[in-house]
Amino acid sequence: MPTPPGAAPAFPAAAARSTQDATLRENLRHATHTIRAKRAAAVAELSDWAELRAAGAAIKDHTLRHLDHYLEQAEAAVTAAGGQVHWAADAAEAQAIVTRLVRDTGEREVVKVKSMATQEIGLNEALAAAGITAYETDLAELIVQLGNDLPSHILVPAIHRNRAEIRDIFREHMARWGRPAPDGLTDEPAELAEAARLHLREKFLSAKVAISGANFLVAETGTLVVVESEGNGRMCLTLPETLISVVGIEKVIPAWRDLEVFLQLLPRSSTAERMNPYTSMWTGTSHGDGPAAFHLVLLDNGRTDALADQVGRQALRCIRCSACLNVCPVYERAGGHAYGSAYPGPIGAILTPQLRGTASALDASLPYASSLCGACYEVCPVAIDIPEILVRLRERVVEGGAVTIRGTRAVIRPAKGHAAERAAMRAARWTFDHPRALRAGQRLVSRTRRLHPRRLAGPGRAWSDTRELPEVPPESFREWWQRTRGPQGTA
Repeated sequence: MPTPPGAAPAFPAAAARSTQDATLRENLRHATHTIRAKRAAAVAELSDWAELRAAGAAIKDHTLRHLDHYLEQAEAAVTAAGGQVHWAADAAEAQAIVTRLVRDTGEREVVKVKSMATQEIGLNEALAAAGITAYETDLAELIVQLGNDLPSHILVPAIHRNRAEIRDIFREHMARWGRPAPDGLTDEPAELAEAARLHLREKFLSAKVAISGANFLVAETGTLVVVESEGNGRMCLTLPETLISVVGIEKVIPAWRDLEVFLQLLPRSSTAERMNPYTSMWTGTSHGDGPAAFHLVLLDNGRTDALADQVGRQALRCIRCSACLNVCPVYERAGGHAYGSAYPGPIGAILTPQLRGTASALDASLPYASSLCGACYEVCPVAIDIPEILVRLRERVVEGGAVTIRGTRAVIRPAKGHAAERAAMRAARWTFDHPRALRAGQRLVSRTRRLHPRRLAGPGRAWSDTRELPEVPPESFREWWQRTRGPQGTA
C-alpha cells in the first residue's frame, strides 16, 4: 500500500537512498535516453510541431477558463447517451463511489486499464479493503502489482526493472494472482510478453466489471478516449458488462475537432509513435455492443484549488505523456519512487503539491526536486512552464504555504520566520541598487578567492554538501570589459 504523504520521507532523503542503487540508475539511464531519442526523431517529422504545441496549450487554457461550462455539458451528454455521472470531491468520496458501484454488481473482481487517477486516489487499496480484487492489465502495471511494488514512471511504471528482474517476478508471484508463469521462463522479451498475455487472457474473459481512466473527455458528445499500445485497454473497455471510468475534471476538452491536435501531440511525446496502436472511444452505452452499464466518476481531489492559481493552473494542461520525466536529470538519477506520489518527475513536482498542499515534509520538498534547467518545458507538448511553477511553489513553501481564495485570485498568506533569508535578500537588493558597493564587493571577493572555503557554513551546508562551490574568477566581467575594451567600454 502506498505510504501516506505525511509519513513518507522528504524528497532529499528518499533521493539520497535511491541514487545509491547502481542497478536502478542504470535501468533509468538506459530507458530514458532511449525514449527521449525516439521522441526527438518523431517530433522532428512534423514541420508544424510548434504550432500544434501552441494549439494544445490554447485549447487547454480555454477549457480551464470555462471548466464549469464544459463539465456540465459533458455530464448532460454522457447522461443522454445512457451513462451515469458521479461527482467526487476528493479521494475518499471517489473510493466510496467506485466501491459501491462494484458491490452493486455482486462481483468481487475487476480488471483495470492503466489509470493515473486511480493510482492518485489509492483505489486498488480501497477496493482490497472492501474485499474486491483489482487486476492490473497493462504489462508494466502488472509487473508492479505482481512485485508488490509502486509505479515509478507515468508511461512505463516498471521502468526501474530490467528483464531479469521481471522474469523473477513472474516466476515467483504470477501463480498467486492467477495463471502461473510457464516452466523455464527466460528473460527474453517475447517470452515475458507471452507469459503476461496468457495470464491476462483468463482475466479478460471472466471479468464482469472493468475500471478505467481516460485521456480525454469530449464535452460536446460525452465521448471518452483511451489511447494505449498493448490492446489490454480495448479488452477491458469492450468485454465486461459494467465499465466504471474515473476521470480528473481537467481531462475534458470542448469538441471532437480538438482531438485532431492532441492525438498528434500525445503519441509522439509519449511513445514516439505517429499514432497509438489502440485508440478506443466510447459514448454511453449501446444495446448489444460493449458494456451494458457505464459510470463516469468525475474527480476533483484538489484540482479546483490548483485552478485558482493563475500560474500553477498550467499543470492542469498535462496530458500525461511523460516527456518531462525522460529529459529530467533529477528524475534520471533519483527515480520515480523518491517523489512519493503517483505523479513522479517534473510534472509530479508541480502537480502533487497543488493537489495535496504543502503541509507535509514530502510535499513541501517536491518543488525543490529540480535544477530548473528548463528541459522539461522545452519538451512539454502543451507548453507547461514547469520551472516557473516550481519557483511559484517554492515561494509558497517559504512563505508558509497557506493560500486564501479571494474572488478569482489565489493570495498567499505570509508566514512568520525566515528572518535570515529576508535579511539576505534585503542586503542583496541594497547592494544591486548601489553600483559602487557592488564593484567594491566584487573586487574584494576576487582578491580573496584563494581563502574561500570549499563548503558553506550554517544553513548553507545543505546546499554545498551535495554541490561544489563555483570558483570565483580573478576579475569581474566589468573589470574584464574595461581592461579589454578601454574606458569607452564602461558598463
